[in-house]
Amino acid sequence: MRTEILEKYAKTLIEYSLFVKKGDFVVIQGYVEAMPLIEQCYGEILKAGGHPQVVLRTQLDEMLLKQGSDDQLSFESPVNEAIVKNADKILNIGGVPNTKYLSGVKAEKISMLRKSGKRINKIYNDRVDSKELDWSLCMYPTQGLAQEAGMSLREYEEFVANACLLNKDDPVAEWKKVHDDQEKVVNFLNGKREIRIISLDTDVKMSVKDRIWINSDGHTNFPSGEVFTGPVEDSVEGHVRFSFPGIYAGQEIEDIRLVFEKGRVVKASAAKGEDLLNALIKTDPGASMVGEVAIGTNYGIDRFTKNMLYDEKMGGTIHMALGKSYGKSGGKNESVIHWDMLCNMKDQGEIYVDGELFYKNGKFVF
Repeated sequence: MRTEILEKYAKTLIEYSLFVKKGDFVVIQGYVEAMPLIEQCYGEILKAGGHPQVVLRTQLDEMLLKQGSDDQLSFESPVNEAIVKNADKILNIGGVPNTKYLSGVKAEKISMLRKSGKRINKIYNDRVDSKELDWSLCMYPTQGLAQEAGMSLREYEEFVANACLLNKDDPVAEWKKVHDDQEKVVNFLNGKREIRIISLDTDVKMSVKDRIWINSDGHTNFPSGEVFTGPVEDSVEGHVRFSFPGIYAGQEIEDIRLVFEKGRVVKASAAKGEDLLNALIKTDPGASMVGEVAIGTNYGIDRFTKNMLYDEKMGGTIHMALGKSYGKSGGKNESVIHWDMLCNMKDQGEIYVDGELFYKNGKFVF
């Protein structure tokens, strides 16, 4: 990335997304490929008076998944536990060199590894919900991510800069504007009872009574640009076709169709990857229920890149996540997975709130 953009990226992450202050213990987790951004963030944490710690990630979990025994797959890492128990802030920087490295792994192995993190995930989620721990997730552009998105590395770097508002003179000020615009949306939605989403091969409704709509404005996921909540768990009814591929552990599941009754998936199909789809739904009791429903508002993300950090924020889309709810939304669903799937709303898409048209063809109309 260009030096100017890299500096803005790190400054925005540390100052705005994580608001690091003096004395904070900040853990940066990232791949070697992301070292230019890791170094910039390390320096920004020092400027803020924090205590940075870097944990480098690898793709060696492919070996664990292919060669490990059930006992090894279910092992709970004391290092991971120490991080989630002691960090004040965690910055996860994605940027794998090969997005397909888990494509040859059996679905049940991936599911088993996810289950092994249940206890540590609960510690993490409880600390986040109680505001003891702040986190943010971002991506460093790599050849692997660029190839997955169908772009050159230079094109992908520019895409990331635009999505993150890093081409603006003052990205922090721009993200504050995003917050203000989205606050109008969540203020309208909070207190409403029911939403109904209609699109191609999709007609699904759910209760959002007494749930809280969240303004996702770049403090956790970065970039962001969405409003979301956790629907009432047993209220989801209808059918959904996700018009973009679902991506899980680097594997693509295409043309996902789900039918819901009393909040649970009762029928699931996919043109490709159906075995993984059904394995994920059976991960645990909460994996067959909707933990999140959201509306993407980031129109700087103008194409599908097969990276859900960006794709779920795309303006003109909605997404639903099977699995874990975010406690701050009032959602109560528990699961070791949280898997987002994306639906295009730009062509004949409508959202009704308490029976009134609220959103049409990718735009708010309230």
